[in-house]
Amino acid sequence: MKQQALLCLLLQLSFELSSGTSLLVVPGSSLELPCFSFQTDFTGAAITWKFNGNEINANIQNGSPRVKQGGMYLFISLVTAANEGEYSCLIKESDMEMITTYKVTVDASLDHTIKVFKGSTAHLPCHFPPSVEVKANARWSKETGLDNEMLNPEDDSPDENNRLAMLYPLDHDQTMIIRDAGMEDAGTYLCQSAEGKKLSSVNVIVEVAPTAAPHSCSGFTTAWEPCQDENSRTGEPMLRESITEFSIKLYSYLRESQPSSNLLFSPISITGVLSHLLLGARGDTRKAIERAVCVPHDFHCVHLQMKKLREKLAGSLQMASQIYYNPEIKLSESFTNQSIQFYEAKPVMLLDTSEKNTEMINSWVANKTNNKIQQLVDSVSPSTQLMLLNAVTFTGQWKVKYEMEPKKGLFTKLDGDLVIVQVLYHPRYKVAMTYVDQLKAQVARFALTGDSSLYILLPRSNKVADLQQVEESLTDTAVHQMIQEVQSTTPEHMEVSLPKIELDVQPDMNMLIKKLGLSSLFENANLCGLYSEDRVVLDDARHRAFLALNERGVEAGAVTTMSFSRSFPSFSALRPFIMLLWSDKANVPLFIGRVTDP
Repeated sequence: MKQQALLCLLLQLSFELSSGTSLLVVPGSSLELPCFSFQTDFTGAAITWKFNGNEINANIQNGSPRVKQGGMYLFISLVTAANEGEYSCLIKESDMEMITTYKVTVDASLDHTIKVFKGSTAHLPCHFPPSVEVKANARWSKETGLDNEMLNPEDDSPDENNRLAMLYPLDHDQTMIIRDAGMEDAGTYLCQSAEGKKLSSVNVIVEVAPTAAPHSCSGFTTAWEPCQDENSRTGEPMLRESITEFSIKLYSYLRESQPSSNLLFSPISITGVLSHLLLGARGDTRKAIERAVCVPHDFHCVHLQMKKLREKLAGSLQMASQIYYNPEIKLSESFTNQSIQFYEAKPVMLLDTSEKNTEMINSWVANKTNNKIQQLVDSVSPSTQLMLLNAVTFTGQWKVKYEMEPKKGLFTKLDGDLVIVQVLYHPRYKVAMTYVDQLKAQVARFALTGDSSLYILLPRSNKVADLQQVEESLTDTAVHQMIQEVQSTTPEHMEVSLPKIELDVQPDMNMLIKKLGLSSLFENANLCGLYSEDRVVLDDARHRAFLALNERGVEAGAVTTMSFSRSFPSFSALRPFIMLLWSDKANVPLFIGRVTDP
């Protein structure tokens, strides 16, 4: 019997390339092309990627091919028809040259054939083109001879009674799942838009599964490998770059599923809880989590670097982890010891009733977020065997105070509606501001105490298209370049108007985990480094983030046209904007959000 685990995130993977040179992909998917498929060392070699004979620029924007890890990989997020063509990777070293070529074909109406075992979960792929605005789910039907049987999949949920479900409702990915597939589920399925346009067809073959091998953790129970070079100069920047890349990936997934609402999450908290889980992951599950959080495989120093990062941020950001477990399971001694060593998290046993566990967990959440988040879970299932929690709290004061007397202004929403808001106003606030052409946004940096900064990215107008243009341009490279550009801009006095806001957002973490390529955590996870006597799978994931902009400054936890005298330049964020709370000391993002309705 499978044990269940509940992973809670206060505040929070991917595509594997099969061998071959010709690839057929669907729009909306992600594609990662390795420069070479064998283990070797090309340190110092010159690596060049080309698309249809033209060299790929490393600074190319999101949605287009991006070079990663010095050219070792080429990554395409949200494949479109424009990505169809030939990709080649050229490696030059001394007197050696090697070329790897891929021919990519993009087809929105692919005919798929999938084989599944009886009793397993079948995933039937279907995608809307990226250019289409998703207003309703696709229509699924099954061929039955003379006519097609219309299906009615429910929104995806843990309820095992819903055999047919949409994996990502109202998303560009319209994959349908069939739980507990039976022989009667074999056949051909058609996915169509509401207008009747074919998106994909899937031929499902159901086979009787071979006798399953008993669960075994043989060879997977050793402790996490020690960091061989604790003073390495590469470990810290490696983790820093991974967190930034991971942050932008999370933001892209969230904005796809919520194109116009307020967003907020803490990538540092999500990285913390997933790296904590990584401590007990082995085999393919370990590799999947490493890909998810964008760290190199076998980066043995990741936990030590997470500990150092937490210590570096301690002046302004408090990060805490906790593990709750069922007393009937015996956690690995090495996992327990390393949890204490790297994450200062001594496991705590769950109590005997759901009510007591709910109160205990929510009390921990409230305590670690300075009561900004007082409730994360409504109840704790009796089947829950393990819970991993991570909470972060940030408090930063403005280095220049705003006027304490409240003012009111009008905030223009994406649909043009005006709403009255409290406004933080200063007639001569000293701020660094510039227009970043790559992002097509006006960017201002507000210095905070604790070696942190709040960056506000203001699109050219309140129109949805301008906001989307900024979001599509956001990559980890673009963010670093933006920060360098703004930091090199001399601050000057200007009139500043910011909306006074309080955001309390709880994104769909189950969806995010699946998007991150970690569906195996819900089905067949290898957590033998944590518990070796039986299989433990993820039951649920939660994430809740809080952030306030007020006269004092920025507080964050995870878990009218104004008629003023304008004798100085002005920065008015009284329309939709993106914000980035950044640690200048550690050079990593702490919170990322979007305000469309204050």
